[in-house]
Amino acid sequence: MATAKKLPSGSWRCLAYSHTEKIFDEKTGKWKNKRIYESFTSDDPSPRGRKQAEAAAIAFQINREKQKKASPSAEISLGEAYDKYIESKKNILSPRTIREYKIARKHDYTALMDRNINTLTQEDIDRETTAAAEAHSPKTVRNMHGLLSSVLKKYRPDFILKTELPKKVRPQIYVPSDSELKKIMEYVAGTEMELPILLAAFGPMRRSEICALDSTHISGNIVHVTQAMVLDENNKWVIKPPKSYAGDRYIEFPDFVAEKFKGRSGKIVKLSPANITDRFAAILKDAGLHHFRFHDLRHYSASIQHALGIPDAYIMQRGGWGSDAVLKNVYRHVMIEKTDEMNKKANDHFSSLCNTKCNTK
Repeated sequence: MATAKKLPSGSWRCLAYSHTEKIFDEKTGKWKNKRIYESFTSDDPSPRGRKQAEAAAIAFQINREKQKKASPSAEISLGEAYDKYIESKKNILSPRTIREYKIARKHDYTALMDRNINTLTQEDIDRETTAAAEAHSPKTVRNMHGLLSSVLKKYRPDFILKTELPKKVRPQIYVPSDSELKKIMEYVAGTEMELPILLAAFGPMRRSEICALDSTHISGNIVHVTQAMVLDENNKWVIKPPKSYAGDRYIEFPDFVAEKFKGRSGKIVKLSPANITDRFAAILKDAGLHHFRFHDLRHYSASIQHALGIPDAYIMQRGGWGSDAVLKNVYRHVMIEKTDEMNKKANDHFSSLCNTKCNTK
């Protein structure tokens, strides 16, 4: 039972245990548990004041226990909390996201899914997250923990996670060259894959957007990107609005691309995103090119527009990017490829300058 102590001022103070938090000890470089208490005081210096402070502390603890028992999460497992969370998001999130959440429910933190949500500790989360980090990329682990954090925030709001996550790794992207794209275009000319590649490289459009494109979304050379084809929770291809506000956009294509879709009615491309991925990989192999993703054609488009001096805001709008993070990674890759060329250009200039000065002496 909570016991009050008298302060130098004469008041009584009683501490009641509230919860435990995980804090980082800078001296040891390790995480440790810190018990958090609520403080209750009485300015009455008499024994009556002591009883008042202790009564307030006891009332706090009793009320806290009642709230725990009344909580809808009091007797549910972590797995059940995941299920309830996913169900609550069905009409808010995209079918693809719901599908990804259900996969996470099945494969992530499996050792904890049958545990009562209120018995989980930071040590439990740390242990399973560390194990996951040994088998998965930092991005995957961060996504796993992000969903777990959202579930706990909803069904156990007093449990604040302080998990140490693996550091982010700069993504390795590929930007196809002009020569590679020309070789691909020559190889697919007149085939079913020609138009998807044109739409991706010169839009740029995503696989999901290309597969959902309908003739009703086209006016002349202008395509209104307003739908995407994705897998739902039942592993079925469905058409849905773009995932982000930036995804809904208008793209004006050059004439040589527009000529390929003019006159088509209904679905412009009769393929699924999976079909495009598989066929593109086969095309690269048959054409004697090294493997890269169909999605990298979008990087090609962004890099060319950047080289032409088009402002980032317009490149982002055309490509449906909500932030410039992808563009920065594309530009960084292009800069690395151009380093030797730029170094030679600078050194040639310096050499020319020095030779001129030396010759004029």
